[in-house]
Amino acid sequence: MTEVTAASTTSASLTPHQIWIRTRGLLLALLVLVAAGIALATMRSGDQHGRLDPRSADRYGSRAVAELLKERGVSVHVVTTLDEATAQADPETTLLVTSPNLLTPRQQSELRATTDHSDGRTVLLAAGPPSVGTLVRGVRAESTGPVATRAPQCSLPAARNAGAVETGGFHYASDGLADTIACFPSDGLPTLLLVEQGAGDTVLLGSPDLLYNDRLGNQGNASLALQLLGSRPHLVWYLPSLTDTSAAAENGGDGGDGRDGAHDDRSFVELIPQGWLWGALQLALAAVLAAIWRARRLGPLVAERLPVAIRASESTEGLARLYRRANARDRAADSLRKATRTRIAPLIGVSPRDAHSSATLIPAVSARLSTTGSDPQAVLFGPVPSDDAALVQLADQLDTLEREVRTS
Repeated sequence: MTEVTAASTTSASLTPHQIWIRTRGLLLALLVLVAAGIALATMRSGDQHGRLDPRSADRYGSRAVAELLKERGVSVHVVTTLDEATAQADPETTLLVTSPNLLTPRQQSELRATTDHSDGRTVLLAAGPPSVGTLVRGVRAESTGPVATRAPQCSLPAARNAGAVETGGFHYASDGLADTIACFPSDGLPTLLLVEQGAGDTVLLGSPDLLYNDRLGNQGNASLALQLLGSRPHLVWYLPSLTDTSAAAENGGDGGDGRDGAHDDRSFVELIPQGWLWGALQLALAAVLAAIWRARRLGPLVAERLPVAIRASESTEGLARLYRRANARDRAADSLRKATRTRIAPLIGVSPRDAHSSATLIPAVSARLSTTGSDPQAVLFGPVPSDDAALVQLADQLDTLEREVRTS
């Protein structure tokens, strides 16, 4: 008994090869997910590193224009907080704001108050509806368009000297402002708008593309960039940051619109970072792959050979016991009648297709019977037996009928 138990345990244990066969699908799915994640991370990072940063030599950086400005005697100072930017605003300084839309309403108001009295130049890159109305009153960002080569079509000396430039992005409209110069129009609206404010001015540039390292050498991009940013001896390059203490202070207190910063009316979905959507998609894909891997049968069941041979008499007796236990006389009677009809049909010239049709089978059976006995209709297509004795009687009648057909 001990030897049998040990043998059965050993035979049921999985070998390393069997473990590998069962787990290789899951490992392959995990490998595909990891490779896809690495590929997405590689594509979504790198190209945008140091965007509009004058210290970055990447394709979306702006080191090239910063170096050209330094060669012409313009000092370039990079700042990341609003306090640093406003502290250096003066008539001898050009203030470049790379992402005005990242500024909070309070930061925009503070920046506007500073530039109104600095008498210097302020350059706003791609200022859209969230910021342009506060930073430059009387100006609206109407729409956006593709970046393309456009002629200046204005009297601004910097634009006329540069000639055709790659511009686009936001289109601006001024509400009756007198001291404005509109250049590089697209669909009837300018993509560069200069607004004079006393001794200083503000330049709205719909797209920052001409400052990128990989686009600076195209058309007149370099000429326009140097003239707009090099009109003063000092350039403050402001890269707004979400870690700026002025933005953090506003988020922690009054939100600038009369609401308490501790109370947020945004929904739960709006608070979920965008990256979680990609994570959820990858988890769903992993679940589908796991379901496919675990689905052992992807179709109808396949008939399998029994591991041992069973005698017909034993199978019949076992099926009969199941019928009796379930009190299924109807199924037993139907099985007996169907088997009899199938066997006698070829003997009386009835096709297998019509073997179970009473309209075809009964006349043929009646023609072969020489004696008048039981009614063939009641025997082959009759009602369900009422008890076990009636079922046994039906079996005898079927045997008698089949014997008479065979000997007739």
